[in-house]
Amino acid sequence: VQLQASGGGLVQAGGSLRLSCAASGRTFSGYVMGWFRRPPGKEREFVAAISWSSGSTYYKDSVKGRFTISRDNAKNTVYLQMNSLEPEDTAVYYCAATYGSIYSREYAYDFWGQGTQVTVSS
Repeated sequence: VQLQASGGGLVQAGGSLRLSCAASGRTFSGYVMGWFRRPPGKEREFVAAISWSSGSTYYKDSVKGRFTISRDNAKNTVYLQMNSLEPEDTAVYYCAATYGSIYSREYAYDFWGQGTQVTVSS
């Protein structure tokens, strides 16, 4: 599976962005999709994940109520809608895919996109 993330940019605090991650090269079927981010000078961290059926979603505590993960399996695409952005959300955002059941750990993911920069100004 090849993953291509897009949609990052520069936004003021309180603004919104929607990230997209398009999958290709292999069936999208059955994969849990996740978003991670790497803030400047920090380790990469889990942000959100969604099951294949979209029946289950998981979020980092600090983004709950502000971010929404969704997917369109017909388009092989997963989205991250980010509202009420804060300067602390500034990071490179990565999408990833796993066929396993562990969704919040980097090591569980088999495929990674190249990352898209999100910068939130105060």
